[in-house]
Amino acid sequence: MKRFPFFIILAFFTLAGPVVFSQKKDSTLLKAPAPNPGAMPADSVKKLPAYDLKKGRDPHKATLYSAVMPGLGQIYNRKYWKLPLVYAALGIPGYLYFYNKQWYKKTAFALAVLVNGSYLTSPDSLRRVDPKLIPFINALDNNDLINYRNTFRKYQDYSALFFLLFWGLNVIDATVDAHLSQFDVSPNLSLQISPVLIPGSNATGLNFVFDLHKAKPRPLEPLN
Repeated sequence: MKRFPFFIILAFFTLAGPVVFSQKKDSTLLKAPAPNPGAMPADSVKKLPAYDLKKGRDPHKATLYSAVMPGLGQIYNRKYWKLPLVYAALGIPGYLYFYNKQWYKKTAFALAVLVNGSYLTSPDSLRRVDPKLIPFINALDNNDLINYRNTFRKYQDYSALFFLLFWGLNVIDATVDAHLSQFDVSPNLSLQISPVLIPGSNATGLNFVFDLHKAKPRPLEPLN
């Protein structure tokens, strides 16, 4: 008789324990979370600022700007120190082009006056000849006038060629700068040097590894 209550109590906990635990577990799953009075309303939560993962410049825009107007791509890339170089590289050939073109026309006109003999029949044509070219007409030296004319024509063509070349270099420079702006090229460049065994021989050498990786995006700052 003394052991009877003990077996009843043991049987009760053995059978009722899982039921109570399952009821507690089910009630926990079905129970709605209690409202937090200290929580902020949804409409008052600050929106996180949009973070631009691509802080570099757009190469397509830089190319277009430089192609339309020299130096505009450098301004877009914020490389203002390159503007004097761009304008000097384009200004010098541009000036030489018009200079040689002007003297080409003068020597061609003087040669026409000399060959046609209009310096004798038309004093007005002789007055239109540049004073620096009058000695060639007085000496009837048409060979030198031909050489000067051809030389000015050649320099004119060279000036136009260099102008177009520097214009293209201006576009390439802006495009390359825009591409490089998307990479981390200053603080995190790394060079690793390690010994290496050359396969097939007992010789050893040095292994140079350059780490050129894209810049990692900065983490978002926590809200205050």
